[in-house]
Amino acid sequence: MNRATPVSRLRDARVTLAHGGGGRAMRDLIDEVFIAAFEPPGMEDQARLMTDALQLPGARLAFTTDSFVVTPIEFPGGDIGTLAVCGTVNDLAVGGATPLWLSASFIIEEGTEIDLLRRIVASMAREAATAGVRIVTGDTKVVERGSADGVFVTTSGVGVIPPGRDLRADAIQPGDVAIVNGVLGDHGAAILAARGDLALSTDIESDCQPLNSLMDAVIAAAPGVRASRDATRGGLASALNEMADAAGVSVEIDEEKLPLRPEVAGVCEILGLDPLYLANEGTLVLFVPPDQADAALTAMRGTDAGRGSVVVGSARERGTMPVTMRTRFGGIRIVDMLVGEQLPRIC
Repeated sequence: MNRATPVSRLRDARVTLAHGGGGRAMRDLIDEVFIAAFEPPGMEDQARLMTDALQLPGARLAFTTDSFVVTPIEFPGGDIGTLAVCGTVNDLAVGGATPLWLSASFIIEEGTEIDLLRRIVASMAREAATAGVRIVTGDTKVVERGSADGVFVTTSGVGVIPPGRDLRADAIQPGDVAIVNGVLGDHGAAILAARGDLALSTDIESDCQPLNSLMDAVIAAAPGVRASRDATRGGLASALNEMADAAGVSVEIDEEKLPLRPEVAGVCEILGLDPLYLANEGTLVLFVPPDQADAALTAMRGTDAGRGSVVVGSARERGTMPVTMRTRFGGIRIVDMLVGEQLPRIC
């Protein structure tokens, strides 16, 4: 037998409770599905990490964690693994950190197809490579059939904020320009269509993508960037409200300038949804001083994730409402925080 060709010991087609029992079956699942894809350094109960970036005076660690649940688990443009890596990388990147390491924890329902797990893990490995991060540690748990919804993933991320970089929502000032890097609502619309409940036929794909390269480019070109936020659950409207409240300003956006696919607008019109509240997984909004707006826009458009970047509005002195929108008919509409939930299990 060729020693270079490992013999698979994982013969089951679906996950059983034995795969979470701590014995040989669990070891085989971890080795052949997770470690084979992620290739973490070492096999201890913790990852041991070093980076020269932390040796610089004033450098700081950034740490974030998030859990991901989505139905369906696989959807046009990605799957729960794509979501988990991109979501965690982006939470670090929009705060000005350079993402470096991720952990990944899986809650797996008994009966889940092992081939589905392989596809999820392959997506995570691919997105991690694209973002330049490593998945260095993790965990698996198997729960009884009916106790979960297929697979839940929790990821934590660690990055380094370089000296002198301090992106904070409360730094936004009146006059600052608001820029988004791409179209709105693709993720929420793609998930809704993928469920098949409403017999919608559309080619919309999720916008899942890592945003750290875009953030590096815009900060280099426009070092005065005040703050950035990825517009995930609650969409652009909720992100802007959170930032406006933190800074004590108001934000006015222009409906005519909002980047929106006709297909997404059509889905929203049919179902009575507002695209401003639809989730995104590769879209951010950032605020820059007006004298750096052109440089920021040019830098963003020079990246794959920012080719569709546009100015959508600006910050103003605090008014009656945190966020308003000038409509295409010339009126002013209040853009409040999302009340309730438009779509369950989207991220």
